[in-house]
Amino acid sequence: MTRDARELGGLIAASVLSYPLGLLLGSAWLLPVLNTAPAYVVMVRRLRRGQRGRAVQAVLVWAAVLAVAGTLTFALWPTPADDRVLNGPAYRDEMFQWIRTGEGREGSLLLFLPQHLGHLLAFVALSLATASALSILMGAVLMNFMSFYVASLFRAGVPALWVALLGWPPWAICRVAAFCTLGAVLAEPLLARLLPYSRTGSVRRFLAWAAGGILADWVLKATLAPRWGIWLRALIP
Repeated sequence: MTRDARELGGLIAASVLSYPLGLLLGSAWLLPVLNTAPAYVVMVRRLRRGQRGRAVQAVLVWAAVLAVAGTLTFALWPTPADDRVLNGPAYRDEMFQWIRTGEGREGSLLLFLPQHLGHLLAFVALSLATASALSILMGAVLMNFMSFYVASLFRAGVPALWVALLGWPPWAICRVAAFCTLGAVLAEPLLARLLPYSRTGSVRRFLAWAAGGILADWVLKATLAPRWGIWLRALIP
C-alpha cells in the first residue's frame, strides 16, 4: 500500500470515528474539532510535499466522508443529538419551515446570496489568516448542521431512498467542493512561511475550479430549489 493510500485510509477511518466519539463526549465544539484534525494533518503533509492536487483530493474525500458518516450517525443515533451539533436545530427548523411553506432564504436568490457571499468571504479570510485551520473547522461546522438537517428528514419519516436522493442537493455539493478546493490552496501562503517549503506550479486551475463550483451553487440553487422544496413537502408526513 502506498503512502498516499495509507494517509487516505487513516483520514477516512478517523473522520468516521470522530462522530460517535464526539457525540459520546457531548461537547458541541469538540465534535467539529475532532472532524477537522485528520483532514488538516493530511492536507498539510501533502502541501509540504508539493502535492497540491493530492491535498485538494484529501479535503474532498474528507468532506464526502463527513456528509455520509455525519448524516448516518445523526439519523441512527439512539437519542437526539440537538445539543451536540452547532446550529443544527436552528438550521433544521429553518429548512423545515421553508419546505412546509415555501418561505425563507433557501428558495430566493435575493435572500440566500448575501448569506453565501458572507460565508465565502469569511472562509477566504480565515484560510489566509490561519493557513486554513479555522476555515476548515468552519467547514466542519457547516457540514455538520447540513448533515443534521438531512438526518432530520429521515427522523421525520421521509423514506431513506428519498433522503439519499434529495437530502443533499446538487448546489450544496458544488459549494462544498469549491470550499474544499479553496481551503487547500489558500492555506499555502501562510503555511509556506510558518513551515518553509517550496511552492511549485500555478494555483490558477484550482481557483478556476472553485469559482466554477461557487457559480454552479448559485445558479443551481436559484433554479432548482423552489421545485426541490415542493418535492420534499410531499414526502414529509
